[in-house]
Amino acid sequence: MSTVNVSPSNKAKLDRSGISRLVQLPLFILLLGALLFGLAGTFDWPGAWAFLTLFVAMMVVAAVWSLRNNPDLINERGRVAENTKAWDKVILALYTLLLLATMVVAGLDQRFGWSSMPVWVQILGGVGLLLAMALVYWVATSNAYLSTVVRIQDDRGQQVVTSGPYKYVRHPMYSAMFTFFWSIPLLLGSWWALIPATLNVVVFIVRTELEDKTLQAELPGYAEYAQRVRYRLVPGVW
Repeated sequence: MSTVNVSPSNKAKLDRSGISRLVQLPLFILLLGALLFGLAGTFDWPGAWAFLTLFVAMMVVAAVWSLRNNPDLINERGRVAENTKAWDKVILALYTLLLLATMVVAGLDQRFGWSSMPVWVQILGGVGLLLAMALVYWVATSNAYLSTVVRIQDDRGQQVVTSGPYKYVRHPMYSAMFTFFWSIPLLLGSWWALIPATLNVVVFIVRTELEDKTLQAELPGYAEYAQRVRYRLVPGVW
């Protein structure tokens, strides 16, 4: 989820949902690595090592910051909430499948040599991934209610944000995700993997539209905020 600011107490401790979240993340990274190297049939793949290293670094930095400053953010991101929008469950399933499909296509591409990508393009992918990670960190440090699902967090006193990247666009987390999706295939050196990555961008454009309508209808103050901050994802564009 991508709006709100006023922080709940940072004295909260990890609950079962938070611990589950911390356990899931390394398992998911192992799954990504297994898909990449298993389908490529080799560990001699610098792009894959670079991607996994950056991804792990992002997860570690985010986890350490959250544990020190707002453990309840980890709890929220691991929580299975009853008021999660039904349509968002479908979108999250599609997102996961398409992200895994990106790894599968890239791994097969590496094995069979379907793509020929210049090194400078792969470096560009690495830079894009770093930029996406920096934006994710900015969003996370600005938004104490950053959930993985679309729901109104009445139980956590959700309020509309106006600080940090939310001064410029209403859904900066998704702006970062688009950069993230497109940078992965480039860093992995696979033109073909851009297909599932781009489909994931489309999925998140739909999610942005649906989430924005939900927030305008259900979160007090968001409609007024949307009038002040006109753009959802890209300043001056949309």
